[in-house]
Amino acid sequence: MNKYRGNGIYEVDGEWFYNKNDLKVKDNVEIECGMCGYKPIKDGYEAYDACIGKLIGVMNACCGHGDDRDAYVQFLDGKSVHGKDAIDIMQILKKY
Repeated sequence: MNKYRGNGIYEVDGEWFYNKNDLKVKDNVEIECGMCGYKPIKDGYEAYDACIGKLIGVMNACCGHGDDRDAYVQFLDGKSVHGKDAIDIMQILKKY
């Protein structure tokens, strides 16, 4: 199944739509996460997953939106961790 932010999507004639409401993905990219139900948080030029929050020492991260295999954490030095290891790191960093 194809997903965007944890929400099922389908394609028709080159356009992607959400399964749950048939809205175009490109017009609704800030949709709530299909897992936690929160929309991304914008803070100035930054946007991040509300369920993660800001993580110290992290350039960007994604919770995987219900699929741990899609989770990642990219550190300020450019190195990254993926999958379950990324989820574990997020849980540790969320404490700080």
